[in-house]
Amino acid sequence: MTKQAFQVASEDRLRGDAYGLLARLLCDVPDGALLTLTSEITGDDSPLGSALSALAGAAATVTAEAASEEYHALFIGVAGGELKPYCSFYLTGFVYEKPLAKLRLDMERLGIGRREQIKEPEDHMASLCEMMAGLISGVFGAPVDLETQQRFFDRHLAPWARLFFEDLEGADSARFYKSVGTVGRLFMEIETTAFEMAA
Repeated sequence: MTKQAFQVASEDRLRGDAYGLLARLLCDVPDGALLTLTSEITGDDSPLGSALSALAGAAATVTAEAASEEYHALFIGVAGGELKPYCSFYLTGFVYEKPLAKLRLDMERLGIGRREQIKEPEDHMASLCEMMAGLISGVFGAPVDLETQQRFFDRHLAPWARLFFEDLEGADSARFYKSVGTVGRLFMEIETTAFEMAA
């Protein structure tokens, strides 16, 4: 679906960009162009800003080949990667379970279609981050209100996202992706707190 031009507040645009970055880093093997783009991120003195600076430094030093090998070890593997980045798996221990069915109902209600070229179940962390980015920025129509964003976050990310990113930080195969895990964990903590304060 083509992204339409909507007015989005600067803080929401930054939130959408953070979700979009996580989605891109988790959806597939990172190529040289993505690593270069990531290496240009600048942070600040906040915990998340420091984590973003560390991620940029990691992206500047890792090769595309090493990042590819790491991605395969973490998420693909010969008989499955070290981590299974699916909501259903984290909540039930199995893929293609009830959390995925609930997500598909919400996707239909929100006008979010599945891209045919994507073979992964829709409750993959990359897909959920991409959906949050789209809800914030208006990819699926007009940007949705904060209440709708929170409902989606609470149902499909809050129950497991922080734990997934903690697991990514501590995964045996994670080197570059350790920094991705730190950014994801801190960002999910910020989102959780912000939604709680807005409720």
